Amino acid sequence: MQARLGYSRAVTYSAKLTCLAGCAGSFPVTQPIYRCPSCGGLLEVAHDIAALKHKSAAEWKQLFDDRYMKTSWPYGSGVWGKKEWVMPAVPDDLIVSTYEGGSNLFWAERYGKSLGLSDLWVKLCGNSHSGSFKDLGMTVLVSVVRLAVQQGLKLKAVACASTGDTSAALAAYGAAAGLPVVVLLPRGKISTGQLVQPLAHGALVLGLDTDFDGCMKIVAQLAEEGQVYLANSMNALRLEGQKTVGIEITQQFNWQVPDFIILPSGNLGNASAIYAGFKMMLDLGLISKFPRLVMAQAENANPLYRAFVAKEKTVAPIVAQPTQATAIQIGNPVSAPRALRALEAMDGIVEQASEQELADAAARADRTGMYTCPHTAVALAVLEKLVARGTIKKDHRVVCISTASGLKFTEFKVRYHEGQMPEVEPTLANPPTMLPADYGQVVDAIQQRLRQSA
Repeated sequence: MQARLGYSRAVTYSAKLTCLAGCAGSFPVTQPIYRCPSCGGLLEVAHDIAALKHKSAAEWKQLFDDRYMKTSWPYGSGVWGKKEWVMPAVPDDLIVSTYEGGSNLFWAERYGKSLGLSDLWVKLCGNSHSGSFKDLGMTVLVSVVRLAVQQGLKLKAVACASTGDTSAALAAYGAAAGLPVVVLLPRGKISTGQLVQPLAHGALVLGLDTDFDGCMKIVAQLAEEGQVYLANSMNALRLEGQKTVGIEITQQFNWQVPDFIILPSGNLGNASAIYAGFKMMLDLGLISKFPRLVMAQAENANPLYRAFVAKEKTVAPIVAQPTQATAIQIGNPVSAPRALRALEAMDGIVEQASEQELADAAARADRTGMYTCPHTAVALAVLEKLVARGTIKKDHRVVCISTASGLKFTEFKVRYHEGQMPEVEPTLANPPTMLPADYGQVVDAIQQRLRQSA
């Protein structure tokens, strides 16, 4: 079993860091480098595709299916089950994993029918150790850091700027690896659930009087000066784990590609990760086409949407305004060049959602059994727009990426149902009915609700 689930001994797989813009040269994945020294642009992880082609598409599918959600360490992880495609150089005993991935691809039957769709799915990436898709990238980054330390890297701390989910994932995986962690958060702009996670894991939590972009500027300077190792998605290692979302979705559909993937979008790294996963499958013959990529932004934090509508080749920074979708309240997205490449390759669309639209979309979805975070609600609101517009048709297979657990955002739900949300008229509010302990009044309340529902 172990031999079958591990590496092929006949071929050596490898990965390296290269310039996204194509500058000459490459760097080991263990080198703490985040931008190209020649042009200052972003880096990406490049794999030896020729070596990977020694296995046929059918052999890769079989291998990945054999490993999926099994207990042979570490291949039961949704990320490390695709180790050769992700980070082949990390020895199994240095991998830091919570068996991330393998999350439910939920058939949103009732919600889909309300929109006239029969083939709507929601990929529940929040069903993960720290409650968000960030676990997928953090397992790779922290595992590579352990390898780098073993090879002699002098590490002071691993650090990130965050709107909540990145800090939770880094703190959890850093604690599992025994690494010191520092997180910079915008003070008062994340949920209590997100704030508690890094505190519980022992990270140094610094709440700064700024927004995410301000936190990112400071942590990038700390990394440039060698004070910390950077764990934000500027670091290309993060995207290697996140790219398995697209691969896993296809695997869950028996290696069939959906028509549309709709993605909540803030710092824009996840779009590049989705593209990278599908491109590897295409290059290695597992699929024959891309899905269309839809990137969903909050109207109050929409730099990519503005660039898309204006048909610009670059994304101009803006000052992001407050939004209920706090994790994507980002005005200067680090991975904008990566996202633009993904949009072009995948015939992409960018659309936005207002605060009213995202809040009502969350409430409608919740009424059908989901429990959506506000960022997933942005994707659902954009889905509703594209269905109404006729871009998405009733026979299309559509997957919305749910990036985090709704349980992290209790305040969002409470504010909506209590009518305490700025810019929003809660048309589907369902506040509790408070009554004395009187049998007759309880019966009356039940009968009134049943009449309203009839």
